[in-house]
This record gives sequence, C-alpha cells and structure tokens, in this order.
Amino acid sequence: MRLVTPGFSLTQEARRFLLTELRDVAGPLFSTLRSLVSPRLIYTALKMPKRGKKEEVSGAEPQEDGNEPEVKKGKKGAGKAAKEPEPVVLYEDAPDNLTSDDGKKYTLKISSWNVDGIRAWIKKQGLNWVREEDPHIMCLQEIKCAEKLLPPEIKDMPEYPHKYWACPDEKEGYSGVAMLCKDKPLNVTYGIGIEEHDKEGRVITAEFDSFFLIAAYVPNSSRGLVRLDYRQRWDVDFRAYLKGLDSKKPLILCGDLNVAHQEIDLKNPKTNKKTPGFTPQERQGFGELLAEGYLDSFRELYPDKPSAYTFWTYMMNARAKNVGWRLDYFVLSKALRPALCDSKVRSKIMGSDHCPITLLMAI
Repeated sequence: MRLVTPGFSLTQEARRFLLTELRDVAGPLFSTLRSLVSPRLIYTALKMPKRGKKEEVSGAEPQEDGNEPEVKKGKKGAGKAAKEPEPVVLYEDAPDNLTSDDGKKYTLKISSWNVDGIRAWIKKQGLNWVREEDPHIMCLQEIKCAEKLLPPEIKDMPEYPHKYWACPDEKEGYSGVAMLCKDKPLNVTYGIGIEEHDKEGRVITAEFDSFFLIAAYVPNSSRGLVRLDYRQRWDVDFRAYLKGLDSKKPLILCGDLNVAHQEIDLKNPKTNKKTPGFTPQERQGFGELLAEGYLDSFRELYPDKPSAYTFWTYMMNARAKNVGWRLDYFVLSKALRPALCDSKVRSKIMGSDHCPITLLMAI
C-alpha cells in the first residue's frame, strides 16, 4: 500500500497518525485501503483538532499493528521516548482432548472455516487441510461463488459425497455458505424462513438423528455501522429460529458469527468499541442468544484463555503479530454439554483471513 501521492509525502509521524485513525475500519470487513482517494485530504481532515478541544497525545491504546504510538513532545520539548513494541503473544493450540468429561471417546468431528472466497482458498491449498483434519462435516462461510461456478476440485470431492450450498439470490461474489458431509443428513433446509435474510445465502440447517447442525455466516454491521439496525433485526429473528429448532432436538451452531463477545476475544477492545463486531448492541445480541440456553463451547472449556483469535485483518502484518478477533464459534445447546470433548482454534492454518475451528463431540 502506498501512503503518498505525487507531490505529497507523509512524515513517519503522519503515517503513524493516519494508520491510527484508520484503525476503526481495520475490523472484520475491511480488507484493502487501495480505494482511498487522497491520503493528503484524509490526513489534513483527521489531523485538524476539534473546536474547543485539545488534541490528546497521551494514554493511547496500542494500535492494530501491535505497536504503541509515539509520544509527542509538549510545548517545552519534554516528551518521553517512544516505547518499545509490545511482545507478540501467539496462541498455542493444546493437544486435542478426545474424550468427554465422563470418558467417552469422540464420535463426531465438525470443522468450520470462513474461506473468504472459495476459489482463491482452493488455490491456496485449503482442501489439503480439510483432508488432513478429516472432519465428518466441513462447514464453509463466505464462499463468494455461485453453485454453477464452483471449482470441480470441491464440487466433485469424493470424501464428502453429500454437499450443500447456499448462495445469494442476486449478488455474485458475496456471502454464501456450504456444508460438506460424509453421512447424509435426515433433512437439509436453507435460510431461516424470512426473505429479508434468506436472499443473502447465510444459513444451512442439517438434521441428524440426535441434533441439528446450523452453518451460518452472520451479517456484518459494515463500515460506519450502516447495517447495524439490520444486524439487530437479524439477531432477533435468528434467535427465534434457533429456539424453534431447539424445541425439537438440541443443536450445534457453527460459523462466522461476526462478533467478539468479550474483551478477551480481541486484541484491542478499548479502541474498537464502535467497530463492527464489537459494538455494545452486537455483544448484547450474542449474550442474549447464550441466555436462551446455549454455550460458547470454546469459552466453556477455556474461560480465561487469551490471544485465541480466528480473524486477522490483512493490513499491518496483523496476523504475524496476532492482533486479531475471535469471530468464529461453535455454540451448543446446554443439553449437549456432557458430550463436549474439545473446541479447537487452528490458528496456525493459513489460506484465509480467518483460521479454521474444530469441534469434537461424543454424540
């Protein structure tokens, strides 16, 4: 990315300031800054102090690149030297726990991955990991591909003879989810029965003997929170849909749920409170879902485990520095808690701006 335009250059301080101010748009939907018109105009507008307020130059949070901002000199030139970058803390996925609390060995393995474009993901050898992980069911989100355009490598994949696709009605290259199964489900449905939501290809539900599996790609509130109202309607309607299923048999919900529920679930919570995926409204919506009788399987097993993220922006070397968010989940009906063996974050697996997650159940 180039932060200068012809005839205009930014100092290191200006570059740092610009990246700081652009932090809010480095959330879950922001993948490129190439569309910026003029860094000169952006920098000038952002640098201008608000009327009646002094510019704040201290107490700033670590930025999305993981570095502390430089402390500016005051009027008397008494500024302190910039702090050293904070150490990178990577997440170490412990060995898989293959048994439930009562000693039963797992019989079901489900993996989920937001692939950020299935065609590009296949070129990045994503299917190799699927074969190595070898889940009974593989759920994919944000496939960004109409069913008729799916690459033969996955459409004809023999390991998963039962494949299901939900794609947007109108937008090619947007949203979309998939479910690949080794065993045929009893029944498969698409969407949640509300046209406003179902036209975007976000939900597949498969019924099995003892549970429902819902693969979902929850809508993002978008830059500037322009879809926050829609997201809140989705949360209410989706919660009602899940409750209806749960009244028949317990369920497993997996996918990119586009929310970091607690401050432990992202690197920089204090500077992202107005960022899509961490607004009070979205966090409250997820909390209300759990209150209906569901468990966040990862936090059920690892309530205090930090640095376990599943999404990293492509910007500012965020993944190498583990400046990320936990947006991908396995949510279970409480009735399934005794069958829970492990809930894994495969943070070292590349191929997307998300990493895969895996659930092990003795069910």
